[in-house]
Amino acid sequence: MPRTARPRCRAALAALSSCVALGCGTGTVPQGDRPSPTPSVPAAAGRGVVTWASSAGQVGEATGGRGYRLMVHTSVGGSGLRVRLSNAFGDRPVTFGNVHAGLRRDGAALVPGSNRRLTFGGARSVTVPAGGIVHSDPLPGRVPAASTLAVSLYVSRAGGTRTGHWMAMQTSYTTEGDHTAEESAAHWKQRTGSWFYLDAVTVRPRNKTGAVVALGDSITDGWRSTTDRNRRWPDYLARRLSTSGATVKGVANAGIAGNKVLQDGPGQSALNRLQRDALSLPGVRTVFLFQGVNDIKAEPGATGAGLIAGYRRLIDRAHAAGKCVVGATITPFKGWQEWDPAGEAVRRQVNAFIRDSGEFDGVADFDRVLRDPDDPERIDPVFDGGDHLHPDDRGMRAMAEAVDPDSLDCGSG
Repeated sequence: MPRTARPRCRAALAALSSCVALGCGTGTVPQGDRPSPTPSVPAAAGRGVVTWASSAGQVGEATGGRGYRLMVHTSVGGSGLRVRLSNAFGDRPVTFGNVHAGLRRDGAALVPGSNRRLTFGGARSVTVPAGGIVHSDPLPGRVPAASTLAVSLYVSRAGGTRTGHWMAMQTSYTTEGDHTAEESAAHWKQRTGSWFYLDAVTVRPRNKTGAVVALGDSITDGWRSTTDRNRRWPDYLARRLSTSGATVKGVANAGIAGNKVLQDGPGQSALNRLQRDALSLPGVRTVFLFQGVNDIKAEPGATGAGLIAGYRRLIDRAHAAGKCVVGATITPFKGWQEWDPAGEAVRRQVNAFIRDSGEFDGVADFDRVLRDPDDPERIDPVFDGGDHLHPDDRGMRAMAEAVDPDSLDCGSG
């Protein structure tokens, strides 16, 4: 089974680097500036590797006539950038009238010359049906690793439930009307801490490069890490992988705050979202499973046997899709209001299974890394983000350093 000179001169250099990154200045008419053909079926996922992702859910009410400038941080670099737009939780169609991608300079402003229109089956606009997902056509040029992309969406028509990711730990921007083609921040004054509609970005890196997707809850989502600094543990992992010898370089963050393995709640359960949020992402070689604390501290809480059975179902489905599965032990949370000795016993039982069963293709012992040496039921105060459950930036980094890059490469042969 297959198992990260002066102002005028600097501006010129920035413009040049953006042309290298996103393929402008090639001497041909950019694809997005050609007349739109008759809309056709949007491009399928195709080949590539995910460089950024977030997990979709319901985020308020959808309205037309709005623009979203969404800031996302790449892991692996490559050519042929594509975005995936999701209406997975919408109950009505949503029409995107324009979509652009460029490199962020600061705030909502973009690097001059970097903003390029994306198309869908050759068309500038695309309507995504309720429950649907679409991929853009590839954009010529290269996208650097560890760069901040600004993906600007204009939603011309929408209603009902809006699809997005509530807790981004990243500032993005919204506006009224279509300002997607503008590189200035002049019309992008409204801030938001969520992502909307965009749930994945892919590139084509060099051959044999793969990706890992972190399937998790609020710790993976980055709560208690520093906003706008890309200090979630998957971000630190991406930086490690970028300098490692492993061929896994792409990192997708599939964390949802409050998420559970067994039951829907904040977001669909890990079992119910595995296909959309992990297995369907291009180039994923390994699923990194770090979930279970919300199942344990629920009322009533999951039993050890029940949670282990859920893990086994996730492992079986990932293996059937040809993916490796690395499991991470559940971290301590004594001092959190829902902690009790019974839940602690379940945590220890489940962690013993993760460490010793041999059913995972690899193990990362986050419990051992974060626990207090003087009280193993608690998170070490050095790493405590303040609520006794979520680690701070230092804890996030320690978690990433505990991951063996070779364990993520287990399906490369």
